[in-house]
Amino acid sequence: MTIRDAGTVFIVDDDPGVRASIQGLAKCVGLRSEPFAGAQDFLSRSRYDGGTCCLVLDVRLPGLSGLDFQRQLVEAGIQIPVIFITAHADIRMSVRAMKFGAVEFLTKPFSDQDLLDAIEQALERDHIRRKQQSDLIELEQRYRKLTPKECEVMKFVVAGLLNKQIASEICTTERTVKTHRGRVMRKMRAASLADLVRMAERIKRDPKLRF
Repeated sequence: MTIRDAGTVFIVDDDPGVRASIQGLAKCVGLRSEPFAGAQDFLSRSRYDGGTCCLVLDVRLPGLSGLDFQRQLVEAGIQIPVIFITAHADIRMSVRAMKFGAVEFLTKPFSDQDLLDAIEQALERDHIRRKQQSDLIELEQRYRKLTPKECEVMKFVVAGLLNKQIASEICTTERTVKTHRGRVMRKMRAASLADLVRMAERIKRDPKLRF
């Protein structure tokens, strides 16, 4: 992914000149942008679901500060990469911002290239997160299509048991286990046992599924 791929840059800064400048910069590299004068303006907009995005956020804002706004986003489960910009920075501020997952902390004046580099990194991070989330949803859908018996067989397969051992565990024949095993591989779209094991590890980490 490059910065020229479609993406949206949200800009939250109380200085209209700064907002306009960042909007112009984003437009120059083919990115959409939406400006906001404060954190509350951003929160008041309808929920965004238009693809890869990031947030360029001023530290000092009227009302809710940029740092408090970032924490609020994290606590609300809103996953958006944040790039902080500020004219008044200290180490404590930057450490706090990074602790809550900020991509970059830029001190004004910064170069256009510094900001573009940070935006590219933020969009790449969001792109990866969205891809992983999409892959997990698809994996969940496959797993939910397994029958209870197929789920049981899958657990033993990824644990390393042979067909004969699984048959003994679930009181059936090796032939039946082989049939269930084949269906598991097809339904999960696993290319190999190692592939199925990786899928099982992801499923185990998903609190919505019981494995």
